[in-house]
Amino acid sequence: MAKKTKSPFPTREQILKYVQETPGRIGKRELARAFQLDAGQKILLKKELKIMAEDGLIERAHGKSYGQPGTLPSVSVLEVSGTDIDGEILAKPVEWKFDAPPPLVYMAPMRAGQRALANGERVLAKLERLADMHEGRIVYEARTIRRIAHAPTETLGVYREGPAGQGRVRSTNRRHKSEFFVADDSGIKLFDGDLVLTEAVGGKHLGLPKVKIQKKLSATGAKSISLIAIYEHDIPNRFPESVVDEAERAKAAPLGKREDLRDMALITIDGADARDFDDAVFAEPDPENKGGWHLIVAIADVSWYVRPESPLDVEAYKRGNSVYFPDRVVPMLPEALSNGWCSLVEGEDRPCIAAHMWIDAGGNLTRHRFVRALMRSRARTTYEQIQEARDGRPNKLTRPLMDGVIAPLYGAYETLLKAREARGVLELDLPEKKIDVDTDGKVTGVSVRPRFDSHKLIEEFMVLANVAAAETLEKMKLPCMYRIHGEPSREKLVSLKDFLDSISIPFSLGQVIRPNHFNVILQRAADTPNSHLVNQVVLRSQSQAEYSPDNIGHFGLALKRYCHFTSPIRRYSDLLVHRALVKGLGAGEGALEDDHKDFVEMGEHISDTERRASGAERDAVDRFAALYLSERIGALFKGRISGVTRFGLFVELNETGADGLVPIRTLNDDYYEHDETRHMLVGKRHGRTYRLGEEVEVMLMEADPITGGTTFEIMNEGEIKKSPKPANKKPLKGKPSNKNQGKKPKGKSRASRRRAKNAK
Repeated sequence: MAKKTKSPFPTREQILKYVQETPGRIGKRELARAFQLDAGQKILLKKELKIMAEDGLIERAHGKSYGQPGTLPSVSVLEVSGTDIDGEILAKPVEWKFDAPPPLVYMAPMRAGQRALANGERVLAKLERLADMHEGRIVYEARTIRRIAHAPTETLGVYREGPAGQGRVRSTNRRHKSEFFVADDSGIKLFDGDLVLTEAVGGKHLGLPKVKIQKKLSATGAKSISLIAIYEHDIPNRFPESVVDEAERAKAAPLGKREDLRDMALITIDGADARDFDDAVFAEPDPENKGGWHLIVAIADVSWYVRPESPLDVEAYKRGNSVYFPDRVVPMLPEALSNGWCSLVEGEDRPCIAAHMWIDAGGNLTRHRFVRALMRSRARTTYEQIQEARDGRPNKLTRPLMDGVIAPLYGAYETLLKAREARGVLELDLPEKKIDVDTDGKVTGVSVRPRFDSHKLIEEFMVLANVAAAETLEKMKLPCMYRIHGEPSREKLVSLKDFLDSISIPFSLGQVIRPNHFNVILQRAADTPNSHLVNQVVLRSQSQAEYSPDNIGHFGLALKRYCHFTSPIRRYSDLLVHRALVKGLGAGEGALEDDHKDFVEMGEHISDTERRASGAERDAVDRFAALYLSERIGALFKGRISGVTRFGLFVELNETGADGLVPIRTLNDDYYEHDETRHMLVGKRHGRTYRLGEEVEVMLMEADPITGGTTFEIMNEGEIKKSPKPANKKPLKGKPSNKNQGKKPKGKSRASRRRAKNAK
């Protein structure tokens, strides 16, 4: 019998390749078996693996297993961490002790009838590594094996009276699948529908986790909706007594060395429902510069009242910004300041920091100076009033202002538009949802907020003042909290190009990308069926703006330097800029201190609070919209697909701007795959597609004001169109999201049957 030939010992490159190509983690035994090593070679393998791990080529995990750095085991415990811009559910490993960011994990949709995963929930999941990479991070798709239950210590919920007077609490958090049994009401008088905060007490009653009522937050009704968002996002909404006392002790600021602007025709222009007025504007022709203008933007002098390290300052920094809900505001500063001494109230003397700015006939800023001043607003006006006056319909308030105030403002604005167009600002159409709420908290309407030239006028004046503030602080060599916006990542640009190629719009990556390149794309798509779709995809290709003392410019505005100066009542970033200006001008008290806090740390903090506020505002709007729609279950609506994900479609309604989910399990006429490049779902057998931006008709199936969840079902079929798979993109593998996916449909779809029934 011939002697067995000894296998050659693998090179380091061969070991590394095997580790990279093998899903999950592998042990020494699997490696030895793969390369057919004998006992002596296994000893050498152990030493080689140790050296490779020390060199960072591979990573040693628990159980003496190895994997590529940045990889995860094939079965892992994950925690749901949120959603991406397309609404895809993201997760992160519970155990991750490395300096590098963890891999990017997308959670596959739950099966039909199972509750969707929610933020913070933990699951045991099977991971499949995808071919794609995201900004250097490995990408996985994870399928839930089972949920890992962990009882919440605190739960926000709505109280309901159960059988025999036994209390129940329904959580506002979608991840809590069951109600809670009230074991102890703490002697609090409760009524059906009250919003309460509970504490877990352990154990179960009738299969329900037991809780104790900690406090009653509000009475029943729509007025609870904003409070749900406030508590869920941990928004501070009660001022400490010391902060309120300090605000109420504030007094009128003296004229002193301030510039006296009380005779200038400065006016405020805000929304009709605004209660704080932190900016006022004025414009006049510049006699020394033909076609040029002299502009004044006066901003409330918050730095005079909120001194560094005072109780007011500590609380304002903690909040970071005001938070705006349809029925209330959670202000950064107490009402005595935000609606009082720091609000530019009509006809009353108010301290301000004013920017005098001069522009030429091309709208370019030629010079500017900042002063600490005292002003008196000539009029409190609204966007609608100013626009109607401009359009030839002045009222009693605006008629006297037409020639001396309103006309010059629009003259300066039209000149500023020339500079805006010349530098190529990114021109995205971003409609804003408007929720109308009456004094009882009842939603009376949901619509898209109108946008007038008067809005744009104020925006252009504010942008100019913000640029002037940043330039001034740079010249003074003082710290500046810049508002930065980076250009899109290479990965997002490649994804955008792949999509644009699919609709025959050219886009070259071999160029220095500027905002105007995106405007050209939007112009090519204008007045075509793809207009809305292209606008959405271009928006999603952009990076997120943030605050930082390190200037990289503002890509979207096409500006080399930019900061926020114009809203110190509601943004802490602006207060920092004001303090730095006061210091540079030598203008007295309230200046930035020499031993000020680290601007890098502060930039990160206020960027976080801004994102927190945006999340809370979105959640509240979703809940109010759900409340408005809850009385129209079964109604049909026209809308557009506003998001395409692995688990379904998001649809935005034309009538109200409200949006909701069409779960993929309801698309039961085929097995649909997610084409990420072209932002569509594609039927595997029939080629039917549902694409971002496509017009659809939907039926409202559910609208839950407590959780904010709204679900629809598609009533009109998608387009049947066989199209080739995108280059270098593999559809995500996986089992159908429900028992109907991938099976031959029996007769008409459920949507078709329901539509036929309604037609009768």
